[in-house]
Amino acid sequence: MRPAALLLPLLLSLTACGSRDVQPPEAYDVSGTIGGDWGERPRLRLALVGVGFPSAVTNDGNQPQNVVDGAGGWTFGFDLPRSPTVATVAGVYQVVVYNDLDNSGTYNLGEPFARNRQWLIYSLVGGEIPAVEVNGEEITPAMTVSSGWNLYDRRKPLSAANPSPASKVTGYDLSR
Repeated sequence: MRPAALLLPLLLSLTACGSRDVQPPEAYDVSGTIGGDWGERPRLRLALVGVGFPSAVTNDGNQPQNVVDGAGGWTFGFDLPRSPTVATVAGVYQVVVYNDLDNSGTYNLGEPFARNRQWLIYSLVGGEIPAVEVNGEEITPAMTVSSGWNLYDRRKPLSAANPSPASKVTGYDLSR
């Protein structure tokens, strides 16, 4: 077999892993609106923040995203990674919007931000996961999840539909 023929599968797989062009917000895994007062000329960006096991805190703003300032207000789209980090077995996360005051591309404590009451639960395998507490406050109760990303809405009771697999999440609205 010729060396060029051996390289073709490798090149095709690398091309598939590359970043994609900017899409309209609704084309991303998570989309919604951004409300509230963000001041004059904000630099709104999105980040996936949360905690996982065995890795600790995640603050990842390097996922494909788009924030659009339109006539009706801000809209956004954000792609979820395949897993929060390479070694994460399970975790609880949120997509947050923040005003990137220092233009670093990373959410830093002190920058204005907004989140909501919907949690993105990641699990390497489906099944029961324990409650998650932070500083003595229960963030999520014990629940049954599917493998991959799940959406849990704290405003609603646990049910067969809450949490649900989160392959495409719309209406993930964020407001200050």
